[in-house]
Amino acid sequence: MSVLAERWPSRHPRALLGLAALAWVGLYETLLPASEALVAALPVERESHLGGALQFFLYDAPKVLLLLTGVVFVMGMVNTYFTPERTRAMLAVRRDGVANVMAASLGVVTPFCSCSAVPLFIGFVQAGVPLGVTFSFLIAAPMVNEVALTLLLGLFGWRIALLYLGLGLSVAVVAGWVIGRFRMEHHLEQWVQQMPKVAATHTLARLTVGERMAAGGESVRDIVGRVWPWVLAGIAIGAAIHGYVPEDLMAAIMGKGAWWSVPLAVLIGVPMYTNAVGVIPIVQALLAKGAALGTVLAFMMSVIALSLPEIVILRKVLKPRLIATFVGVVAAGILTVGYVFNFVL
Repeated sequence: MSVLAERWPSRHPRALLGLAALAWVGLYETLLPASEALVAALPVERESHLGGALQFFLYDAPKVLLLLTGVVFVMGMVNTYFTPERTRAMLAVRRDGVANVMAASLGVVTPFCSCSAVPLFIGFVQAGVPLGVTFSFLIAAPMVNEVALTLLLGLFGWRIALLYLGLGLSVAVVAGWVIGRFRMEHHLEQWVQQMPKVAATHTLARLTVGERMAAGGESVRDIVGRVWPWVLAGIAIGAAIHGYVPEDLMAAIMGKGAWWSVPLAVLIGVPMYTNAVGVIPIVQALLAKGAALGTVLAFMMSVIALSLPEIVILRKVLKPRLIATFVGVVAAGILTVGYVFNFVL
């Protein structure tokens, strides 16, 4: 970490941080007029299908990437306070119920995704964290991540962002608690059950502001460097939906009137290989075209929390019956969320 810190000016890191924030805000404010100017300079009609799709893409692509960069940098600094060892130590000594809530809450602010499922699972088991608590964390970590939350805030406002946060935490807490009640520890793979228990340490590194800024920079290089193709792909799909898909068609497929729209959205979402950042522009376009909020939320949550790659990875440590229970409980929670919000809103 100290080596990384040398890349940043060490004398006035807070001043540098303030200047960067001002530059970020100034750039953000220019995005809408710049996108309209670019479309106006092209040989297309602004009100045509192509013009609408191009404006959506030219505005959302830099907007989402700018939001993503800012959030990842800030959370990279915040995540220096939440090492895997410290997270395991905090969860290992809590009772069920309280531990499920804490695990899901920690999943929101910790930098772990479904790609980290196997090493995290092993570390939690070795630290003595109960199985249901582990699942609450592993469900919340990819599904309610801080990047998706901030993007939703920037694109849809605080009501939708808080709705996503509350729903995701509820599904993670309840699903983990239910799985814990089934007492399915014997459905872990044999080699996982036989691992020796290791006490988790509650340590916290003492880092300078410059070192935490360096960690934020590393997070940007790592995360944004990996996900930007998915972001652009998601925005391109969203632009196509925004420009070319008729509102009546989308309302018929994913509207409130079709009872089968919620389970269909979940079935479509599970095999998709993307993350919250890539799926949010698609969500934005679906809502603009008249899709029901509950159906769209169910689609988004299934993409993030029940992705096929994560299930394949977890198969290394879980027996099929436990994987089926995990998928079934989480899917039931997501379906409930979709139906409830389609009924209420």
